Amino acid sequence: MTLDGLRGLRSAPELDGAGRTALLAELRSRLRGCEWFTLGVMAPSASAALQCLRQLEAALHWPPLELDGACEDPAAIEGPVFLKGNQSSGRFLLRRETGLGEGLLITGHSPVDPAAEDTWGPLPLDLFALQAQAIPAAGL
Repeated sequence: MTLDGLRGLRSAPELDGAGRTALLAELRSRLRGCEWFTLGVMAPSASAALQCLRQLEAALHWPPLELDGACEDPAAIEGPVFLKGNQSSGRFLLRRETGLGEGLLITGHSPVDPAAEDTWGPLPLDLFALQAQAIPAAGL
């Protein structure tokens, strides 16, 4: 599976170890061309969405986003959710949302190189679970 092969999918595919490794390598290469990112997490619960966000931040050594003060307590949200994060603002929103697929979407932004900008996903929610300790701080 390639990043371009994910386009149009409603939910992230299941990947084996080799598939995860290849997809992560391709993703890291594309992320290098961008200065900042927005992301969307479609998850079956608030806790699953937050876990995906925190694993992504740890793996890529991104500063943790903060919950927007206008959002309700994530622990009070039952059922499927959508999490929208923005590195530029340093904040994320979390809301109950039904009818979505499941997965992580990352959009890269590059004012200096608009050709590098793109949206990748849906990626598996646990794609970065094992990567949080494996990616060096100096690079993606």
